[in-house]
Amino acid sequence: MDLAQLRTAVNKTWDESIVDRLIAYTRIPNKSPMFDPEWESHGHMEAAVQLMAQWCQAQPVPGMRVEIRRLPGKTPLLLVDIPGELPGCVLLYGHMDKQPEFTGWLPGLGPWEPVIREGKLYGRGAADDGYAVFSSLTAIAALKAQKVPLARCVLLIEGCEESGSVDLPAHLDALGDSIGEPSLVVCLDAECGNYDQVWCTTSLRGVITGKLHVRVLTEGVHSGMASGIAPTPFRVASQLLARIESPITGDLLLDELFATIPKDRQAQVSTAAQVLGAEVAGKLPWANGVKPVSNDPV
Repeated sequence: MDLAQLRTAVNKTWDESIVDRLIAYTRIPNKSPMFDPEWESHGHMEAAVQLMAQWCQAQPVPGMRVEIRRLPGKTPLLLVDIPGELPGCVLLYGHMDKQPEFTGWLPGLGPWEPVIREGKLYGRGAADDGYAVFSSLTAIAALKAQKVPLARCVLLIEGCEESGSVDLPAHLDALGDSIGEPSLVVCLDAECGNYDQVWCTTSLRGVITGKLHVRVLTEGVHSGMASGIAPTPFRVASQLLARIESPITGDLLLDELFATIPKDRQAQVSTAAQVLGAEVAGKLPWANGVKPVSNDPV
């Protein structure tokens, strides 16, 4: 494999084709269904999936099949299936739906009007996760051009990730056994530590969700009558949560919530911390006087 040729091919596709498509994609307000319940009638998700599908169809990959899969009431799924020369299957994942606008954009910047500053594209969705399909297929096409043998590659780009991927299971069920059993899953939807090394996410933080209801009265009353007599629900809720997590240190207090971190993962964390130093915490927009929870360098 000629790495210089590979780099040239990828850069050429990026500069001549991908940047333009990412700019066009940024202009589409295809918010995830949780933030746009009328997404189907608005047509923005359809515009996004069509943009990506048309770009994929134009790429010089022999035998590639590009399909927009649809299910009633579900966001569309972009499927790109590329036959391989080697046994096995690699699944490459990404998503096309976006977070909502939010506030706090710097002057001259906004969610739906792309701006390039110092080589960086600003706008909603290009980095999370519009680039995924473009980078995946560009890498595959560059390797195919050098006749590097690959396993079968399947790209799945969903439209519901920012809403919890609630539509994805139905699409996977509809696909049935057609994908097979991938030997490798590549998820292009993660932060990178810096631009000096290639980064790979090996684990993600888990989340336990629940609903806590605290009721001290059967109906609302005037605060002048009840305050000081009836306990405030907030105080009760605080005491209940304090049984699970220390309000002072943030330490979890239940043994059931602890997991032993494998030694190889601890070594990886230590190495990453030594490489990045304070760079990760330094990216956060700290309010005046606020510090990280921990200053442990490893």
